[in-house]
Amino acid sequence: MKVLVTGTAGFIGSHVALKLLARGDTVVGVDNLNDYYDVSLKQARLARVQAQAGYTHVHADLADREAMARVFEQHRPDRVVHLAAQAGVRYAAKNPHVYVSSNVTGFLHVLEGCRHHGVQHLVYASTSSVYGANTDLPFSEHRSAEHPLTLYAATKKANEQMAHSYAHLYGLPCTGLRFFTVYGPWGRPDMALFLFTKAILAGEPIPVFNEGRHKRSFTYIDDIVEGVVRALDTVPGKDPAWRGDHPDPATSGVAPYRLYNIGNERPVELLRYIEVLERCLGRKATLQLLPLQAGDVPATEADVSSLAAAVGYRPKVSVEEGVAHFVEWYRRISVCECGAARNGKLRAACVRSRANLRRISAGSRRP
Repeated sequence: MKVLVTGTAGFIGSHVALKLLARGDTVVGVDNLNDYYDVSLKQARLARVQAQAGYTHVHADLADREAMARVFEQHRPDRVVHLAAQAGVRYAAKNPHVYVSSNVTGFLHVLEGCRHHGVQHLVYASTSSVYGANTDLPFSEHRSAEHPLTLYAATKKANEQMAHSYAHLYGLPCTGLRFFTVYGPWGRPDMALFLFTKAILAGEPIPVFNEGRHKRSFTYIDDIVEGVVRALDTVPGKDPAWRGDHPDPATSGVAPYRLYNIGNERPVELLRYIEVLERCLGRKATLQLLPLQAGDVPATEADVSSLAAAVGYRPKVSVEEGVAHFVEWYRRISVCECGAARNGKLRAACVRSRANLRRISAGSRRP
């Protein structure tokens, strides 16, 4: 099977591409390697994927209509996993236009490519952030999520609605996955685990919002990837039980469409997360306790029963295991644990990554 994966230089996208290649699929990857955070980390991720047989990379921007049309015309994928997007919840306050360009216009170009080239199934990334002001835990995709608190979340909610319209109008099977907080090796340097690890090792204080009392469904990357691939293999149809007078937001009676939560069912308080990290690093953190940030929510908790019923998905990796794996990767990146010695291109990328690790760890990005 030929699969188009967008965002293959990204955290989740690179892992998904590797999983698909390992099982024998052909993968066409799209990424523009933007500089939201240090590009050398993206280059190192991409080098791992490019080292595998069966991978073709296309450097393109989702918002470039002609470029995306060429991708579909030239490569004609059987299925698509759309993971590329402008990430980051708070960055939208500084640069809102890039979110609409990448996450809305870019998604339209993906939908159009799927529509015109007979793609069998589109799986796309949404986010738990769409639940916004909802406080009914655990979050269920079968309940309304009409009050996002950030522009990032609003663009992802728009994706879900756009996908349903294309599924209805053109019979394009679409599956949206609402990701809960994803962490692990090769993760984003603007995420808490990366920032906390860097600060603790440097003896610097770490900012802890809501005084560390908020909870998150922290989900290890391998569990996420397993769920994404299983969802890709499960093409949705119309739901015969769906009712227009009591509509279920997660399914449809008029379109081959599904929405699923994908995350860990056991939320962990941030202070506990930090304790696990301290134990793995063998060092205590200095906590700078701060109030809850604007647009943030006190708790997330994933109800993944629907995804479990559909594809047999259940997260397996505990926070203790996952954080330990991340710390091992963080410490070993300086000796290229990814196997760079066996591949010149990979070695060169990892050398760049080593040379810039401190800058990457700081989460540098465009102002």
